[in-house]
Amino acid sequence: MAITQAMCTSFKTEIMGGVHDIDTDAIKIALYTSAATLDAATTAYTGLNEVTGTGYVAGGNSLTGAVISAVGTTAIVTFNTSTWTGATFVTRGALIYNSSKANRAIAVLDFGGDQSVSSGDFAVIFPAATPADAIIRIS
Repeated sequence: MAITQAMCTSFKTEIMGGVHDIDTDAIKIALYTSAATLDAATTAYTGLNEVTGTGYVAGGNSLTGAVISAVGTTAIVTFNTSTWTGATFVTRGALIYNSSKANRAIAVLDFGGDQSVSSGDFAVIFPAATPADAIIRIS
């Protein structure tokens, strides 16, 4: 099993077809264990190998504060930090998906190794909204 960071190929074609409206649709982030297989070929959210533990609810968190912008010729989307409080679990990566549109996959995040939290806060902090760093970008 492997988690490979990528913008999902299905998202790329669906965005061109007008399926997603990132700043008005319900966008979520779900966390996964190292047993998950997630990569550019992922097409939709699944509960298979999703994190279980204290402070985590299946399906993950809703992402808030979507900001769509352009820097030069690159379109960028960024979100507010997503935090699970009072959490105890181990996660290896995440899937950003559109729960308004049949749970269609948007992007896979690879945390680079197992990340654990014990009775604390676990946060996914999105990087700077730049063409080189934004998680979701089209150039």
